Amino acid sequence: MILRTLLAGTLLVSSAAMAQQAITPEPPLEVDAARAELGKRLFYDYRLSGDTSLACASCHLPEKAFTDGLPLSAAYTGAAHFRNTPTLANVGYRDAWMHDGRLGTDLNDTVREMITETYLMNMDMRIMQERLKQDPVYVEMFEAAGMSEPSNGGARNALMDFMKTIQSRNAPYDSGAMSAAALRGQTIFEGKGRCASCHAGPRFTDDRPHNVGVPSNPDIWSDPERHSAFVTYAKFFGVPNYMNLREDLGAYIRTHRDETRRSFLTPTLRELTWTAPYMHNGVFGTLEEVVDFYDAGGGDDPLKDPRLKPLGLVPSEKADLVAFLESLSGDSFDVDAYVWREDDYDYALIEDWRDVPN
Repeated sequence: MILRTLLAGTLLVSSAAMAQQAITPEPPLEVDAARAELGKRLFYDYRLSGDTSLACASCHLPEKAFTDGLPLSAAYTGAAHFRNTPTLANVGYRDAWMHDGRLGTDLNDTVREMITETYLMNMDMRIMQERLKQDPVYVEMFEAAGMSEPSNGGARNALMDFMKTIQSRNAPYDSGAMSAAALRGQTIFEGKGRCASCHAGPRFTDDRPHNVGVPSNPDIWSDPERHSAFVTYAKFFGVPNYMNLREDLGAYIRTHRDETRRSFLTPTLRELTWTAPYMHNGVFGTLEEVVDFYDAGGGDDPLKDPRLKPLGLVPSEKADLVAFLESLSGDSFDVDAYVWREDDYDYALIEDWRDVPN
């Protein structure tokens, strides 16, 4: 077992060393292997949510590039979310987190919000800490990771290190194995399509918010549980008239400047093959729909980025552009080289603990 190996003093190979076995877009981030392994176990543990109904992995599934395949994600019991679950691929390299970019310090803060927010995992971290202390496996793993006992801060740091090991790997774009269609699509992406003006760098994002006129997802307002979650969020961030609001204001909640309404962070294009549906509210089910949207010059919004104009792509160019976008996805979530593999750990204690009498 991995835990016994850790306790015997033989640490896992660092994620940096393991990542050298594959082609990655950026050098792996430095993490503590024992702490990342602890974070992996926490990531799959339902006890991190208030009523034990959700784990981090409930919405971030490895086989879907750590998304959930839903237009709008699930949420805590009695609620539902009003946004699409973003991929965790390369999340450790980001400068800001969440679709609206409201968290911009470090990944640790993002972990805390996901665990404690009422419509997400709704966990009082004091209770979480006591739950961890009652699990002898966690007691041993925290000690192996250099922490005296299970703690809230230690758990957040472990989850952060685990997520830093989630990195794109072996994409045709990086390995030089792109098809002829993908190579043609790259030329469109960088030229006629003007995609690279926002989708730049190794992660294909500028980490900045833009308004591209994405249409609203009406399910947010027609579903009482989703609407309730949205109202909770908007009220907390001081959005005016939040009870009557029927639009997701995006980055406005950070600035409270009207020109930033309906602006959202540029998403990474890595692992797109696995992360449908697309956009912050999941309104497009396929890459073809996304390409059609941008070919038309984006949506209809008075605050839309002025760089968005109709592109005039012909069908063959659209197909080539989709081929290029697909070349940005690799085997990142179907290999066993990384710390984050779910099936290389014994999760029986996590799965069976509810059967233990009180």
